[in-house]
Amino acid sequence: MSTPADEPAADPVDDAEAIAHARLLAEVSALPSLPGVYRYFDAQDAVLYVGKARNLKKRVSSYFQKDHGGTRIGHMISRIVRMETTVVRTEAEALLLENNLIKTLNPKFNILFRDDKSYPYLKLVHHPFPRVAYYRGAVDRKHTYFGPYPGAWAVKETILLLQKAFRLRTCEDTVFANRSRPCLLYQIRRCSGPCVGLIDPAEYGRDVAHAERFLRGDSQAVIESLQERMMSLSDALEFERAAEVRNQISALSRVLHQQSVEESSLSARDRDVDILAVRVQGGRACVNLAMVRGGRHLGDRAYFPAHVEEAAALSAEQADDLAGQTAVEPQVLEAFIAQHYLGVAPPPSLVTSHAVDAGLLDALSVQTGVRLAAQHQPREQRRVWLEMADKGAQIALARLLAEEGSQRERTRALVEALDLAVDDLDRFRVECFDISHTAGESTQASCVVYEQHAMRNADYRRYNIDGITGGDDYAAMRQVLLRRYGKVAEARAAANLAGTEEAVPAKGLRLPDLVLVDGGRGQVSMARDVFIQLGLDLSLIVGVEKGEGRKVGLEELVFADGRDKVYLGHDSAALMLVAQIRDEAHRFAITGMRARRASVRTGGSRLEEIAGVGPKKRARLLQRFGGVRGVGAASVDELASVEGISHELAEEIYRALH
Repeated sequence: MSTPADEPAADPVDDAEAIAHARLLAEVSALPSLPGVYRYFDAQDAVLYVGKARNLKKRVSSYFQKDHGGTRIGHMISRIVRMETTVVRTEAEALLLENNLIKTLNPKFNILFRDDKSYPYLKLVHHPFPRVAYYRGAVDRKHTYFGPYPGAWAVKETILLLQKAFRLRTCEDTVFANRSRPCLLYQIRRCSGPCVGLIDPAEYGRDVAHAERFLRGDSQAVIESLQERMMSLSDALEFERAAEVRNQISALSRVLHQQSVEESSLSARDRDVDILAVRVQGGRACVNLAMVRGGRHLGDRAYFPAHVEEAAALSAEQADDLAGQTAVEPQVLEAFIAQHYLGVAPPPSLVTSHAVDAGLLDALSVQTGVRLAAQHQPREQRRVWLEMADKGAQIALARLLAEEGSQRERTRALVEALDLAVDDLDRFRVECFDISHTAGESTQASCVVYEQHAMRNADYRRYNIDGITGGDDYAAMRQVLLRRYGKVAEARAAANLAGTEEAVPAKGLRLPDLVLVDGGRGQVSMARDVFIQLGLDLSLIVGVEKGEGRKVGLEELVFADGRDKVYLGHDSAALMLVAQIRDEAHRFAITGMRARRASVRTGGSRLEEIAGVGPKKRARLLQRFGGVRGVGAASVDELASVEGISHELAEEIYRALH
């Protein structure tokens, strides 16, 4: 007969998990039967999933009422340690809150669309002689905006069109106010020369009005108005001016002929339409968004969501709660609509490749103030647009899959060529370092990161190198490696003292699987000394040594742990990947060095101190106005006209420099 002393001791870890699970179930049973949003968190407090429900208690309980085994939903539930819920008044409010949280929290098991680019607009700047300009940022009521456009190329193409047909000016107000003779654009008949009085305000105003009507889709009315003016000038024997109007009509007619749509065939509701087509293949999805504004097809843009497989698997396993909807395409499409139009004003009409939930459209109508209607089986012109968008989605997805397949094979080739012990190819991480300076001036080191078969721009870092002899690349490499991996070594030492095998949790403190150094034996030797000093694995260090004649494709790999040099071959997939990473490190170092050098020489540090003004925006400002002094002399409106500078940021820059 066994005694209590014979029984095995309880595992405190298992007890803690059981207590946490019981607490979680108690929270679930106490949930109200009301609409709301729920969020699941893991042990690291990372968000696993965000969901909405008409009935919180019923929906959340369904996750915990049965054993899901080794399915994706079972895997997710096993990681849940706590949850948060928010009760709302209606299901529409739950839908909007859900997608706001998805965009901000980036949960692992939700379909997520990332888009860090705002849409550009065509801006008609208010002025006695208005000008047309490219604009990206928040719109205001001081000027007139047309768009949004799918990309910068579409705006610039439209501006060129307006220059040809209506000869509107594009020069900055500061340039316009100081001209003494017309510029080259006047000579090539792209501007009517208002800066030197070659056109009176009334006539220029007519051209502006015609341009506005054209951009709003009334191109046929514009042509009729121009024809009437041409005839009246002809009757008044002003044949030269009549010929100019005739040329305007010809230019406008050529543009309209290039469009695949006849103005008269479009109804009022077809003037502003977004066309959305979705394709899913190979675990990836693409939503292609085509824009029609003023009856003109402006082009399209493809979006590729993350976490499609995880979210689709969860939805399939919860099909009963989703009214039987298990197809991936409608889920992807609705996720895009919900997330995209929370931050972008939608047109009144959507044409979609799949049916969209009416509740989603109603909720977005309330949120945006635009009454939305969607059609997924269109006819006539809309059908043509949808077929074009669908073809674009198919092509974009095929290209993505081909690129990802090729890149994955390059990763595999590199791992095999270097005989690396990598458990998960998708988590294989490479960090590459390069040094750049100009005759010892403004030395900078770059660190670029390759992970998940792609360059990870968000993980890139630049290091300003100080306290060394100018031009000493070895000392610069030593400094950057100590700064990058010193904290990693400290964290690993602390973990060893604590007697734990836990990996360092902080992403910035993770040791990569491979450290590439742009250089030969000298740089590798320096990296070797640093790793010995820090107690890190020397086998991680590989130098990229230029081959004979420094020709591309003849590079050799140099190892810090004593292995012989390796030449992979000019057509090796592994060498192609090494060259790609090395070249990116070189590019990143050079651009940083040039920006730092420009800052030193022009006094750009005054701009560096302004929050929101990074290297790209600073370079654009300095280029536009010829230096910090010119930036300081510019008005708020002139600053806001620079690409990437919003009106609020322009006001901040103006205050900082005055």
